[in-house]
Amino acid sequence: MKKFLVLYMLAGGSWREQIHEATPEQRKEGRDAWMGWAKEMGAGLVEFGNPLGNSMQVVAGSSKPNQSQVAGFSILQADSSEAISGMLKAHPHFMSPDSSIEVHEFLPVPGM
Repeated sequence: MKKFLVLYMLAGGSWREQIHEATPEQRKEGRDAWMGWAKEMGAGLVEFGNPLGNSMQVVAGSSKPNQSQVAGFSILQADSSEAISGMLKAHPHFMSPDSSIEVHEFLPVPGM
């Protein structure tokens, strides 16, 4: 099985803003959708992950705030990227406007 890093992207606004603006009913609907998706994934879901907050960029020992579109992550496993694509087809992240999902395959570290 291959492992994949799944990055939940938001082009407009942040996850915190969307949650703050949502009604309690909308937040519950979102939570329920995510929990349902997680249950459907079964052993394919290696790590549920977390939403992500403010980001920074570190370059040569200095850092500065960074405007990242990454709103959260999960780790999934499957036999192929096509299988991962199928697992994400009806993902609840798409309930958010201007959302997308990036998928990165974990590669083996040479010599390890």
